[in-house]
Amino acid sequence: MIILDYIMNLSIFSLMVIIPLVIQSLLTGRLPKNLRLWISLYAGIVSIILVIFSIHQQGYTFDIRYAPVILMFSYLGPIPGIITGLFSLLSRLYTGGNWVPAITTWLIIMFSFSVIHYYISRLSSMKKSIIFSLSYIAIYVTFVPNIFDVLNDSPLFHFQYLLFVILGVIVGGLLIESYLKLFRIISENKRMESTIEASESKYRLIAENTSDLIMIMNKEYAISYFSPSHEQILGYHVSELEGIELCEFLHPDDVEMFRLNSKKMFENRTSYSMEFRLKHKEGGWREFESRCMPVKGEEEDVEQIVLVSRDISERKKAEVFLLQSEKLSIVGELAAGVAHEIRNPLTTIKGFIQLYKKENMLNEYNDLLLVELERIETITSELLTLGKPQATQLNAENLLFIIENTLELLTPQAHMNNIQFKLRFKESAYFVTCEKNQIKQVFLNVLKNAMEAMEKGGDIDITLRKTQEGECVISFQDHGYGIPEELLPRLGEPFYSLKEKGTGLGLMICNKIIKQHYGSIHYTSKVNEGTLVEIHLPLASADSLPISLKEEVFS
Repeated sequence: MIILDYIMNLSIFSLMVIIPLVIQSLLTGRLPKNLRLWISLYAGIVSIILVIFSIHQQGYTFDIRYAPVILMFSYLGPIPGIITGLFSLLSRLYTGGNWVPAITTWLIIMFSFSVIHYYISRLSSMKKSIIFSLSYIAIYVTFVPNIFDVLNDSPLFHFQYLLFVILGVIVGGLLIESYLKLFRIISENKRMESTIEASESKYRLIAENTSDLIMIMNKEYAISYFSPSHEQILGYHVSELEGIELCEFLHPDDVEMFRLNSKKMFENRTSYSMEFRLKHKEGGWREFESRCMPVKGEEEDVEQIVLVSRDISERKKAEVFLLQSEKLSIVGELAAGVAHEIRNPLTTIKGFIQLYKKENMLNEYNDLLLVELERIETITSELLTLGKPQATQLNAENLLFIIENTLELLTPQAHMNNIQFKLRFKESAYFVTCEKNQIKQVFLNVLKNAMEAMEKGGDIDITLRKTQEGECVISFQDHGYGIPEELLPRLGEPFYSLKEKGTGLGLMICNKIIKQHYGSIHYTSKVNEGTLVEIHLPLASADSLPISLKEEVFS
């Protein structure tokens, strides 16, 4: 029967310990203030309930009301422990007699526990509960037989009582420690989840807003992730790329290199950097520099490769432009020196041939030699123009007048070749700050090229217009045999020409002049349809125009 009483008391005590732990685990908001006070009051109520369910044996009444007191001292400190102990004392005095021994024992226990706690405050709660339990046994064994002389009457009963209290402390301590450990695990998991979510959110923010292309590729070259930047740079929506093989929109010339490097990464587990071209949705190719990093799986095998690619198309263009500039500089220096050295002996040779022609009128080779010498003179003049810095005096000039003057010079030759010039403009004034003769030279070169491209004759359309960006655009559209698209980037290179006897210096000089005037020149062409040349020059500001020209512009 006594065993059932023990079990019932321990069960009630366990249930009362579990209830606040369960309630606290369900609370998602902030815990109430003065939590220790509320817990100590609850523990005091538990002590009262334990006194109500006390065990009666051999004329004695005992319970485990000191188990919550020990736990309060162990986990929350002296004040909650004393409050809990006060509840247990009041309930004991209310239900039974012998007030003096009960109060005396309570005072000794409270004082002893408070002093002990001062010295063991830095220990863990579990160690504190063991020390307080041993201290309670020591106090009980020391004071009960010596002061109240009751231990000798029934030592087995008192042994059972102490064992009963210690069991209560053990059960309560195990429940609290289990909860605390579980609470720490859950809290750590939540913290880790929060950290992972924050980290994932940060990386997602970077991945979704970076201008670089981020891809994850498996061994079959299938892409499992595309960053949203693909839509901005290549024009593809992410949904269009799901499950696609990367090789499908790689440049055909780069596929073999890409497969070979990818195979090495999967086998050697090392990172690689490579350059390749990807197809834009609207056509054309973009060049990318890619850093490829293998990702290992659980068995240390590379399962995926992360590719971070940067668009280097503009950089490549800049490198080509820099190379072109260096080439122009070298050619200019070389041209000036060579032209100067050639011109003097060339003049002498030409003079002697002309004298020889007068003496030998029937010699058919004289004319041929003179034509070729004149051609050499023309080339050397162009080389000098290219290599020698020209002293320029910039003035506000009306491009319309310069074009009209240029057309007057070329009209006779155009009529001989059945070519008509059609000039279109909406305004009468297109003032730019320029050196008039240099700009005229550009127009002459462009128009001569257009005329030479139209062997069967036709119309050359010339248009002037102003843009909102403050530029004047001069367009020359011929209807000749055109230029293949892949050759357009080479226009303007020294000694590169599509004409049989061309030197390539004409367009090169045009590019140089337009660049010196802070403008740009663009070529668009289709085979058998013709070529469009657009020259952009900045318009002169109103403040830089003379008063007479201002009246002309604004009249």
